[in-house]
Amino acid sequence: MGVRNLWDILESCKKTLPLHHLQNKRVCIDLSCWIVQLQNVYKSHCPTRDKLYLKGLFHRLRALIALNCSLIFVTDGSIPAIKLPTYRRRLDVHSEVAQDEASYKVSSLRRNLGSEFSCMVKEAKDLGTALGIPCLDGMEEAEAQCALLNQESLCDGCFTSDSDIFLFGAKTVYREICLGEGGFVVCYEMADIERKLGFGRNSLGDVIPLSRCYAGGALMTPVITLAILLGSDYSQGVHGVGPESACQIVKSMGEYAILQRIASEGLSFAKKSKGSRKQGPVSRCNDKENYSDINGRKPDSRRDDQFLQVIDAYLKPKCHSADSDAVHRVLGLYPFQRSKLQQICAQLLEWPPEKTDEYILPKIAERDLRRFANLRSTSSELGVRLPLDEMPIRCPISGIIKQRKIQGKECFEVSWEEIDGLETSIVPADLVERACPEKIMDFEARRAQGKTPTVCRQRQKKVKNGATMSEIDKRLQELLLDIERDSRSTRAAASFRGTISEQSNDLTSIQDLLLDTESTSKADENAAAGCYSSSSSVSKTQFVDLLSPSPPMHGRNVSVRQEATVQCVAVIDLSESETDTSREHSKKAKELRLFLASIRDEIS
Repeated sequence: MGVRNLWDILESCKKTLPLHHLQNKRVCIDLSCWIVQLQNVYKSHCPTRDKLYLKGLFHRLRALIALNCSLIFVTDGSIPAIKLPTYRRRLDVHSEVAQDEASYKVSSLRRNLGSEFSCMVKEAKDLGTALGIPCLDGMEEAEAQCALLNQESLCDGCFTSDSDIFLFGAKTVYREICLGEGGFVVCYEMADIERKLGFGRNSLGDVIPLSRCYAGGALMTPVITLAILLGSDYSQGVHGVGPESACQIVKSMGEYAILQRIASEGLSFAKKSKGSRKQGPVSRCNDKENYSDINGRKPDSRRDDQFLQVIDAYLKPKCHSADSDAVHRVLGLYPFQRSKLQQICAQLLEWPPEKTDEYILPKIAERDLRRFANLRSTSSELGVRLPLDEMPIRCPISGIIKQRKIQGKECFEVSWEEIDGLETSIVPADLVERACPEKIMDFEARRAQGKTPTVCRQRQKKVKNGATMSEIDKRLQELLLDIERDSRSTRAAASFRGTISEQSNDLTSIQDLLLDTESTSKADENAAAGCYSSSSSVSKTQFVDLLSPSPPMHGRNVSVRQEATVQCVAVIDLSESETDTSREHSKKAKELRLFLASIRDEIS
């Protein structure tokens, strides 16, 4: 929960940033908060049984991985002793917290690692490990550990929905994340909170020695004051004081004065008088007899001391120090374990290896390309401009296949070097430009050489009567057989048959071919008419073998043109129906033209 109503108070400081704002950043993730968020998203289903929360987590991680965002999971450790009463009220179960009174006396209480939620956290950690995401198990509060890393500039921001992370000293907090087209993150900056809300003007040194808190403690005093007044995981707050009243108190008195009076008087100065509501929430009277405590009882020193413990708990949380071995381990780079990820996704999400590779491998490749681009950019800034083939790390792109446009954004389809299971994928054009502009130059050069572009196959059109182009092709073949059977121009028919399959989708081309076929046929008929006389008719078809010895000539004159034509032909069909055959061919050709014209009209 964090501080009651704090998110509402900070609403004016909220910023919505595009998702690529996280590019090349290191971010800590309060893993428990993400799992609770994803559970709420799928609460209408069965998130535990169907592992929907795990699928949602996977897609969040792959989107951030593609941006080369270095992630660190942070989990909760033991429950702080000061938080045990809150856990009892919130859970009202016995699985997480023991109910014996001795639990109040211990410094913290270990969580039940066998609970359902703890098992969900373990599955998420295993998924992260396979993706190369390290996990830092916190000593107590995960948000406190995230805040410390952010304070020490070991990470650029923290993902959490617990508002008390500001009390632990976080500087940049990401509360929400949205994926997909137009993806964004909701961000809060402590600098904006100080500037817009007027907090953070006073020092904490006069109230609590700075030696008792780590660096940045003075920046946390405004929200700590609000937490004491409004209530948080560590206290119930002041009865009757809401967010507006709390902000007025802080602005009118200043956090320094409030904490000083809490240290000396307790919370009696901020409580309403029993007999007067007009007096307002802020009173400077020191008469403790006119005030009651949180539950309507007279204040006592024991309860007032408890608020000093709250302040101390926020300023001195139990965390791994910045120079500890545990922190150093999670700051390194961890490899992506493809086989382990396939195994986890098959076991928990019931995905085949091919589906897992399809989801994650393009993102891993894009991350590697961003790292290579960062290396080249850093080298250029240092004055070292190495050619692509002299880089110490090999460029992950082997070549550019073609240009693409995805959701209005210029992209390239590229082929990858030595990425097992991935041959090609689509990446933003600006990323390729930063990483390897030489590849773009090679692609442009190859395209300028006049290579034939890839012809896109048109989808099979369907005419109004339901016939497809394949059926039309079949009909054309049947008509072609009839034409070929009746036509004397077999050469033109063969040419038509050889090209009809290539141009079957272009009806105009088919008609032009048909006209060429018909004209060729007529030319052959005219040539035949010039060689042979048709004045004499015979009762049946006769064949003359021109290879056998010719009968004696009886004074018949044969022209040179006829003689040359006869030498080119071995067998001549002297059918009496030459003219009829030509008419039948023309009839078939006309029928085919009309058929094609009707189809073209229906398609248009």
